[in-house]
Amino acid sequence: MLAFGPVPSRRLGKSLGVNNIPDKVCSYACVYCQIGRTLRMEIERKPFYEPEFLFEEVSKKVEEARARGERIDYITFVPDGEPTLDVNLSREVELLRELGIPLAILTNSSLIWREDVRNDLLAFDFVSLKLDAVSEPLWRRIDRPHKSISIEKILDGMLAFRSEFKGTVVTETMLVNVDYGDELEKIADFLAELKPDKAYIAVPTRPPAEKWVEPASEETINLAYQLFSERLGGKVEYLIGYEGNAFASTGNVVENILSITAVHPMREEALKELLRKNNADWGVIEELLMRGKLIRLNYQDQTFYMRALKSRKP
Repeated sequence: MLAFGPVPSRRLGKSLGVNNIPDKVCSYACVYCQIGRTLRMEIERKPFYEPEFLFEEVSKKVEEARARGERIDYITFVPDGEPTLDVNLSREVELLRELGIPLAILTNSSLIWREDVRNDLLAFDFVSLKLDAVSEPLWRRIDRPHKSISIEKILDGMLAFRSEFKGTVVTETMLVNVDYGDELEKIADFLAELKPDKAYIAVPTRPPAEKWVEPASEETINLAYQLFSERLGGKVEYLIGYEGNAFASTGNVVENILSITAVHPMREEALKELLRKNNADWGVIEELLMRGKLIRLNYQDQTFYMRALKSRKP
């Protein structure tokens, strides 16, 4: 399913998701990834889906959402892998522009050193760049990148992109339970040079790829906030709360559940709300669990449900 939602987004309001990368093709294998472990580590761009087919799938979701009075603030590329690995990204953006909805993309920044990738990103309205570390050892420990990628080239690419981009650019820094030493100060210094419109500080809120991963301590989160705010004049926000249960329904409850949970693990309370909107009962979930279509996960005293992707299998 190449389109899902609209789903509530803490950055983008109501976001219609575009899943342009299969499970789970990525240039990173982040320890905290909610999708699970990377199945294919890639850095070469290639086609995955026909752009016209992707456009048709997104168009259908937009029509369904509009027919039901659902608001869409952004169409967002947020797939089961790194979206800029898609060599057809530029063509897909060109087609989606016809829908008249702002376009966003959440990238791990790993390929931004490439000029063709930067050119593709320039066509978006909103670009979120991952920035978990600026020092090679910690970056490799948290994001576990493809061995051929260099953090220095990525940082240079981010600065080059920022100098050209006219839209909204934000960063997202995920803080986990590792020793940061003086890394947060180094990240803050880079942010001062990059000058994003906003720097988000995040912690894992859904079950991560590696069981040992937990949110960073409150002291670490607060220190990051203070350091980033000093450098950016307060343009810093936490991305650590729950985004809510306002998941859109477009008629077929099973299709909605499977398409959303393919990229966005849902809390039990959110699933119950989605079922209520569709006049369906919990038996739908029990059936999907029994058929092996959904899996149940626990994290931070919360129960989540996710589509049974290969990346989540032990």
